[in-house]
This record gives sequence, structure tokens and C-alpha cells, in this order.
Amino acid sequence: MIKNNEGKSFTVTERAAKRIREIMADEPSCTMLRLAVEGGGCSGFQYKFDLVDTSKGDDLKIERDGATVLIDPMSLEFLSGSELDFVDDIIGASFQVRNPNATAGCGCGTSFSV
Repeated sequence: MIKNNEGKSFTVTERAAKRIREIMADEPSCTMLRLAVEGGGCSGFQYKFDLVDTSKGDDLKIERDGATVLIDPMSLEFLSGSELDFVDDIIGASFQVRNPNATAGCGCGTSFSV
């Protein structure tokens, strides 16, 4: 778990870090995964994942087992206390955000409301 100066925290699981490293091995021009929250989706907000090669000065930078995740300050307001995991099961493989701030979510798990 990593905390910023205001005490907002975020965790990246070992499985998520492993999958990020695998993705980055196939994307030599990108070195980090950016997780952001945007308006939209069927529940009001949605998670956005991007591969990037640079961070911004105010990003929260979470490093685990050779993988780096970036979160901008505005998104961190919605993601504080959350965990990024990677799940590979019979339904499919995907990154999942376990967000304690979400009061509702859609069936596909990509959008939420607070």
C-alpha cells in the first residue's frame, strides 16, 4: 500500500504487478500503467487504463515488483483505499479495482457510482 501526502492510499496486488510487467514486455515504448477515473459508464464513473511512458509531477506513483502504476490526484479522490488486482478465471481475464468508495456498480464491473 502506498499513501500520498494527504493520507490517501492505493494498493497493487502481486498478480496485478505480474500482469503489468507482462504487458510492458510487449510494449517497449511504454513503461507504466495509468489508472484514472472519468465521468461516464452506466453507473456515473468509469475506470480508464492507459499505457504511458512518463509521469506527471503530482501523480501518485505505486511501484511493486518491477511494475509502476500512476494515479492523478483527481482520480485518487475516488480511488483512495482501493486495490488493483488482476483476475484470470472462467469468465475471463481482467484488471479489477476493488473500490471501497463505490456505492454501486454495473454488472460488467467497469463503472461505479459514489
